[in-house]
Amino acid sequence: MVRNYVAAVFATLLLAFTGSAFAQSPSGAAADAKAMLDKAITAVKADSKKAIDDFNSPTGGFRDRDLYVLCAAAPEYNIASHPNAALRGTPLAALVDKKGKKLGEALINAAASLFGPSMSSETGPTANMLALQ
Repeated sequence: MVRNYVAAVFATLLLAFTGSAFAQSPSGAAADAKAMLDKAITAVKADSKKAIDDFNSPTGGFRDRDLYVLCAAAPEYNIASHPNAALRGTPLAALVDKKGKKLGEALINAAASLFGPSMSSETGPTANMLALQ
């Protein structure tokens, strides 16, 4: 059974896209983020526990330059996957960027505006997935 994940997969966070066409750009492009999101959705549908393990693993196939998967589990919206292991299990609302901007709250608000304030799994845990760029 697929676990309940809020607006489950955020494929790009914290770093801005440069839009550069260089092959080895230090930043991923929007197309790269979309491809990672599609791959993450497929992984969650197939086996959500393995997907979270893969999202958290440096060799799990879900990290590319400044792109990674951030997954928060409902109902508390605790971070289930993040490259920084110290953030796993913490409330998404507590996530701030390098300048102190409340990034977690912005993500929750963006998801709520798209999926409604409860962001429940009534429509299926993979129905509430988005990529922020």
